[in-house]
Amino acid sequence: MAYIRKVKTASGAIAVQIAYSAYGKVIKIEHVGSAHNETELAMLLEIAQKLKTKQLSLLDPAAAELDIVIERSVSSVLLETLANHYEMLGFNEIDDPVFADLVIARLVEPTSKVDSIRVLAELGATGLNNTAIHRCLRRVISKDYRDKLAKLCFARASRFGDLTLVLYDVTTLYFEVQQEDDYRRPGLSKERRLEPQIVVGLLVDRNGFPLELHSFEGDKAETKTILPVMEAFRKRHGISNLTVVADAGMLSQTNLAELSRAGYGYIVGSRLHKIPYDISQYQKKDNLRDGQIFTVKAKVEGQKVIYQYREKRAALDRRNIAKQIAKAENIVKGKAPVKRSKFVKLSATSSSRSLNTELIDKALSLVGIKGYVTNLNIPAKQVIAAYHELWHVEQSFRMSKSDLKARPIFHHKQEAIEAHLTVVMAALALQRNIEAVSGVSLKQLVKVLRPIHSGIVSIEGKEHKAKPRITLEAQELLNRLNSAH
Repeated sequence: MAYIRKVKTASGAIAVQIAYSAYGKVIKIEHVGSAHNETELAMLLEIAQKLKTKQLSLLDPAAAELDIVIERSVSSVLLETLANHYEMLGFNEIDDPVFADLVIARLVEPTSKVDSIRVLAELGATGLNNTAIHRCLRRVISKDYRDKLAKLCFARASRFGDLTLVLYDVTTLYFEVQQEDDYRRPGLSKERRLEPQIVVGLLVDRNGFPLELHSFEGDKAETKTILPVMEAFRKRHGISNLTVVADAGMLSQTNLAELSRAGYGYIVGSRLHKIPYDISQYQKKDNLRDGQIFTVKAKVEGQKVIYQYREKRAALDRRNIAKQIAKAENIVKGKAPVKRSKFVKLSATSSSRSLNTELIDKALSLVGIKGYVTNLNIPAKQVIAAYHELWHVEQSFRMSKSDLKARPIFHHKQEAIEAHLTVVMAALALQRNIEAVSGVSLKQLVKVLRPIHSGIVSIEGKEHKAKPRITLEAQELLNRLNSAH
């Protein structure tokens, strides 16, 4: 009688064996192989089952002592899936297999360009080396892959929506170096860092799909980045009627005037320094209602300011103010060290501290109120709805910084950094597309598909292809992804 058994080894692996028994005792054990993960285990169990069904003769030692070796196993399903979607977006028109490999590697396991060789080998992509990577990065710049990529992204986004309204935001990427240069400079950091940095501007559609990515010197003011990016976008695609939505960081009258002169519509968040006159007058006779809107003609011609009160926002504002007041009270009472606190008033002539009640009252008067500045002649609710789509570009930045790890950047020259950002932009587009089609995050997709291995098994010196065992979860995911083709 023969049966298959699994035995845990001292190294932690699982040994798959075919045991032969007679009269209740094991008389022969045939070792099939040792598995280090679930995929290899499934592969060995399948091989053992085939061997068992052949009913190898116990009297034939040569047959019982088969030499079975797993030569290699790779995550080919994940590689093929990502490569298919790369082609689906038309990125294969760039016609650079090394660039495609770098984009796929960044999606699977963001790491340095050199370590990407290991990642790709685990997926089944071989032949890549350090020299090929650096030659590719030079081609990214010399052949202007960013321009080709932007046009392909625009073509994809155009199929799914109107691109006359786009979303814009900026972030900063710092470098762990002390020596600045003409490109990497200290500036106003989003992460409150002091190291040299660069400023990155990202333009996306309403769904967060990337359209333009530009980098600027680290000390470049945010407000001076939006117009160059918009001009590049309009020139590249020949769009005349274009509106941009941006947060309050872009709000400067000089900036808005330049956008208007250039023929752009805009919707920008407004910082509130005091309660708007119209709202204060209304509050004298009645309480604000949830969702209530006030539209005010601005001092600048052709511009208007829209204010909206939301009870949900007011509740959040009150909670945050309460925390800040509690922190300030502890500082005033000496229960907490003197740190920068919004509601603490320090005496200029003594060391005394007190609560800044005027500032507290002012903050409480503004709870729940959000302002929006625009030069568009459209309903206020439409302006507010457009602005609230900004979370898509913020999410895209989070994805590029966390999932795709845009930094740390292992490059020093500006051209290499720009090439790296082009890889990140392509990876972000691929990630956005996959998540839109599948309904699952990139992280979940990699988690489900990466363990599914195919490989080569050597039996008695002869190589055999081992097909991947697709789980039900993986098959359902693949079906959703393939339905998009």
